[in-house]
Amino acid sequence: MRVRPLLGAAAGAALLLLTGAGAAPATASALAPTGSVTVDAVGRITADGTVTLSGTYRCASSSGPVFVGSSISQGVSTTRHGVGGTRAVCDGAEHRWVNTGQTVPGALVAGAAPVEATLMELRTFSGLPLPSFHAVQGQDVTLTRA
Repeated sequence: MRVRPLLGAAAGAALLLLTGAGAAPATASALAPTGSVTVDAVGRITADGTVTLSGTYRCASSSGPVFVGSSISQGVSTTRHGVGGTRAVCDGAEHRWVNTGQTVPGALVAGAAPVEATLMELRTFSGLPLPSFHAVQGQDVTLTRA
């Protein structure tokens, strides 16, 4: 018995499972979650590399846990630094989020830096929790010394 055809079939089946083939049809709202997220124009950085970012978010409904995540980069570096995560409440009201995370000291300094914030839900498809984005916002912020 040849193993390669079996491995190919298994990989194909796994790919179909991950893409949702064979899963029950999703509703329109499950396919297109809606919400908004903003980023405040000023963030904070401490001498030890701790970054604090903030903003607002709004989402009306969810079927799984929702989080506000944020990341930051600076200069010509292509490295993005994750800055914490906040659990979100999807009740239709506007809420504040504040994320704090520590980077390597010296990796980021006071000054301009692009930030990306995401409002992301973990939805279960075929038994697997997969990300479903409600909103994404990119904005340049000014990091100030805290």
